[in-house]
Amino acid sequence: MISLAAICEWARARASNLARLADIALPPLCLSCGRSIEAHGALCAACWREVEFIERPFCPVTGVPFPFDPNAAGGDEIVSAAALASPPPYTKARAVMRYGDAAARIVLRFKYADRMEAAPAFARWMARAGADLLADADFVVPVPLHRRRLFSRRFNQSAELARHISALSGVRFLPGLLERVRATRPQVGLSGDARRRNVAGAFRLGAKARSLAENRVVVVVDDVVTTGATVDACARALKAAGAREVRVLALARVVPGEGVTI
Repeated sequence: MISLAAICEWARARASNLARLADIALPPLCLSCGRSIEAHGALCAACWREVEFIERPFCPVTGVPFPFDPNAAGGDEIVSAAALASPPPYTKARAVMRYGDAAARIVLRFKYADRMEAAPAFARWMARAGADLLADADFVVPVPLHRRRLFSRRFNQSAELARHISALSGVRFLPGLLERVRATRPQVGLSGDARRRNVAGAFRLGAKARSLAENRVVVVVDDVVTTGATVDACARALKAAGAREVRVLALARVVPGEGVTI
């Protein structure tokens, strides 16, 4: 009689052989530059060094990194002047990396080159960066695409990130909670004011979704936060529907004052 241990060992060996065959057919490539690397879902050493990961200190509201530690002397967390002057409609936001040249290569390959295999890796980074956002959240919701944009692009990159974040965190994934009811022009190249006008009124919750959002904590997932116009519009729609709190989690964000434009 074959023992359970022997069956388990056979299964592990078979899985290992299948993984090796998969690596031969689809060799692991760097998520940024496309060079061959040892494992799937990773960056090569050179690209890893170029990525500017966001670490503390940062604004506890917007997640924008500070150039120095304002809390070095202790006391309460210091909120950025921008967040105090114009409080966003969300409670707090976090992002994995600054949007610079290295982040742009990563995001653009994922967004426009159908690098779907990158989503699980990016979601792991985002779940780690946004652990405090996800800890007591009720729903994870992607920034939605209009149906025409979704048809042309074939997938919503924010939805793929949110789906994997949900699986990692255990927070319920609700891709249909927010709807994009108006087709907007691409935000690329627009000023901050133009971006805000472009997405004003573009998002809403359906009648059934409104009852789901009421008194809930919702994490909105996007690939890149530039001026914040899109996630602000999403947060306002959710708050208008009765959400208790809205939080924002992104793969990358533009840091104001660094001269980066998208």
